[in-house]
Amino acid sequence: MKISELGEFGLIDTLVDLIKQDDPESDPNILIDAGDDTAAWQSDAAVNLTTVDCLVENIHFNLDKISWQELGWKALAVSLSDIAAMGGIPKYALFSLALPQKTNVEDVAELYKGILELGQKYNVKVIGGNISKAPVLFIDSIVYGVVEDPSIMLTRSAAMPGDEIAVTGFLGAAAGGLQITKKNLPFSNELKAPLINALNKPSPRIREGKKLAAGGVKCAMDISDGLTSDLAHICRASRVGAVLNVDTVPVHPAVKTAFCDNALDMALSGGEDYELLFTAGHDIMEDIKKQLDCPVTVIGKIVADDNHQVILLDGSEKIYKSSGKGWNHFG
Repeated sequence: MKISELGEFGLIDTLVDLIKQDDPESDPNILIDAGDDTAAWQSDAAVNLTTVDCLVENIHFNLDKISWQELGWKALAVSLSDIAAMGGIPKYALFSLALPQKTNVEDVAELYKGILELGQKYNVKVIGGNISKAPVLFIDSIVYGVVEDPSIMLTRSAAMPGDEIAVTGFLGAAAGGLQITKKNLPFSNELKAPLINALNKPSPRIREGKKLAAGGVKCAMDISDGLTSDLAHICRASRVGAVLNVDTVPVHPAVKTAFCDNALDMALSGGEDYELLFTAGHDIMEDIKKQLDCPVTVIGKIVADDNHQVILLDGSEKIYKSSGKGWNHFG
């Protein structure tokens, strides 16, 4: 059935039913959820976090390259990753959808199944949203979270000269998945699967962000625009510079195999990895390595620099020039 046949309010009823089926035991702090003019919940004694992201058809995704369920997962994941970067706990989510009239109701239901699947994983409740008509699909995600102790909240502006720079996990996988789907590259399914999955179903580092904050880390952000671009954001916010050793960057093994000489540049500037980029003193960094279940790799140092530059060096301490620029909507 097309949504033009069901109508706006019929579609809303369908989605509200899905939300309520997913969460039969309501959160006691939720006073009003999906179905009223606004959602309402009782705040606890914590610092509140709010983030918003959008995914636009033919800009951020193509429906012939991603399933509706994967798209729903990703729409929530990108916002959860922002909460993770603050060391926060995500609580509630709202979604605003703009849809072409020809859209199938069943596809929108699959979209919400993906949202609710990831929401269940991190105990995030979908509590409302909005629907409109548009020439292309547009998904706006708003996530609310909390930081229970504001004194340990992670920010971009807390890097200090002498800090080591580190990342969680491996980089470049989403960039590899994007190249494979855009160009229909003829790799084996064994090689393609982890890269396409990294692009379409990223896993936000919620638990890791909380452990960073509790472990004494002060500065962090998630890698969405690309490692070098996001490190530059930290440098500008903290009014420092950075020296990064490109030979230590943890490039995803499948990217190395599939893209060989281009793999490092994909890890440096590909974006959408949604790993955590953070800085800390040496002793704290060593403790963090022991506490996190995922790999933690030190890739450089924060330095004093009034120009807030990010300098890339290879193993011979020669300047490395990356071919990538990182993501910039209007660049």
